[in-house]
Amino acid sequence: MSIICPSVLSADFSSLGDECRDVLSGGADWIHYDVMDGVFVPNITIGIPVLRSLSKKVDAFYDVHLMISDPAKYVDAFANAGARHISFHIESQSDAADTIEAIHNKGILAGVALKPKTPAEAVFPYLEVLDLVLVMTVEPGFGGQKFMADMCPKIRKIREEASRIGRDDMLIEVDGGIDAVTTPMVSSAGANVLVAGSAVFNKKDRAEAIAAIRKAAEDVSR
Repeated sequence: MSIICPSVLSADFSSLGDECRDVLSGGADWIHYDVMDGVFVPNITIGIPVLRSLSKKVDAFYDVHLMISDPAKYVDAFANAGARHISFHIESQSDAADTIEAIHNKGILAGVALKPKTPAEAVFPYLEVLDLVLVMTVEPGFGGQKFMADMCPKIRKIREEASRIGRDDMLIEVDGGIDAVTTPMVSSAGANVLVAGSAVFNKKDRAEAIAAIRKAAEDVSR
């Protein structure tokens, strides 16, 4: 079963709590929380204080994606602010093994994210200890970009390697251009956590949008 994870990057930040409640009541499983520092990626978003405030008001599984230069420095702070899962980029300055261990030491899930140009093999050494791999299906930094279909072979390679080492429980998340049309492509390749931003938050009926993405994923598995 796929996990539907709307990204707050496309939400109305003036009423972020209500926006999150709306998609959760509409059937969303997780809330995806994008953190950008203006250095690792060319954009600046939100950080620890906003997550702390939001998590106090809205009970949710907060899926935090750190697009920052040195994520290891901020693991404790984001975990304490309410993160239930933290993904960081393999391309960042932080040592991957140490960062995964630091996340797990906070009692939450650990994930590694890959930019489009980074090969699947970059994450293979860590699959035995990871909970999730995030494959970016757009260049990280801005929402609303066009889906890169050529990322599907990367998803498939990661799924096959995870299965080969006995990690059939591995979560593979995709982020970028995900909607009811692109979902069958990534789901058939092995993705089971679907991050959708504008495809959910920009719709008048968010519940309908979430249901359409879920159905598209379920139709692949039948």
